[in-house]
Amino acid sequence: MYRFLLSRQWVILTLIGLVLIPTMIELGFWQLHRHEHRVAQNAEISKALDAKPVPAEQLTSPGHSVADSERYRRVSAKGTYDTKHEVVVRRRTNSDEEIGFHVLTPFVLDDGKVLLVNRGWIPANGPQTVFPKVPAAPKGEITVTGRLMADETSAQSGIKDLQGLPDRQIMLISSGQQAHSLGKEVLGGYVELTSPESPGNSPQLIGEPEHGDIGPHMAYAVQWWLFCSGVPIGWVVLVRREVKDRRAAAAEAAPATESTPAAV
Repeated sequence: MYRFLLSRQWVILTLIGLVLIPTMIELGFWQLHRHEHRVAQNAEISKALDAKPVPAEQLTSPGHSVADSERYRRVSAKGTYDTKHEVVVRRRTNSDEEIGFHVLTPFVLDDGKVLLVNRGWIPANGPQTVFPKVPAAPKGEITVTGRLMADETSAQSGIKDLQGLPDRQIMLISSGQQAHSLGKEVLGGYVELTSPESPGNSPQLIGEPEHGDIGPHMAYAVQWWLFCSGVPIGWVVLVRREVKDRRAAAAEAAPATESTPAAV
C-alpha cells in the first residue's frame, strides 16, 4: 500500500521536506541570534546613556576610531566654539522626518585640539546651493556635554560622500576630513550635543537613540520553528490522504471485478 512513496513525485516531495526542515531550523536560530544581539545592544546603549559624563579626551584622541563600546558614551569638554569654520551636513531629518541640515561646529579645547560638535538640526530655509541661516553658537568659554559618536562612512550610513558641494556643506561627518580642512588636531569621532540647550530649541537637539524596542526577531524565530514542525505533520497528512484515496479507489474497483462473468 505504501509503495507509492517510491514514486518519483513522492521522492521529490520527501526530499524537499528534508531540505526545508534544517533550513527553517537554521533561519529560526538566525532570528534568535538577531534578537539576542538587539537585546544586548539596547543594554549597552542604556548603560552608556546612564553613565556619568567623562572628559572627551579620556575616550578619544586625534586619529582615534570610536569603538562600538564607546558609542553613545556621555562626554564633556570645556572650550570655545569656532563658528568661522562651522559646516552643515546635508539631507538630515528631524523626529518629524522633515529634511534639513545638521550643524557641525568645531569646539576648540583648552589644549588647542578640536572636538567636532553636532549642535542639532535646522530646517532647509533657503536654496540648497547656499549656506543656510544657522542660529549662533554660544560665545566665550563654555562646557558642553553630549554623546560620543563614530565617524560616519558611506558603508555604515548608506549616504554617498558627494564631491563638489557648495561651500561649507558636507554629506558625512568625518573627523579626518575636518582635520585636513582645519589644519588642526581633531579628536576622532564627534559629539551629539545634549547640553546646553539652544535658545528656542534651534538647532533642535538630536534625540536619544532607540534602545527600548527589541524588534520582531523573536516572533520570527518562533514562526520559523512552527513552520518547521508543520513540514513533517503536513507530510504525514498527505501520506494518509493518499493511502485513503488509494483504498477507496481499490474498493470501488473490487465490485466491478467480482461482477465480471468468468470465461467459459
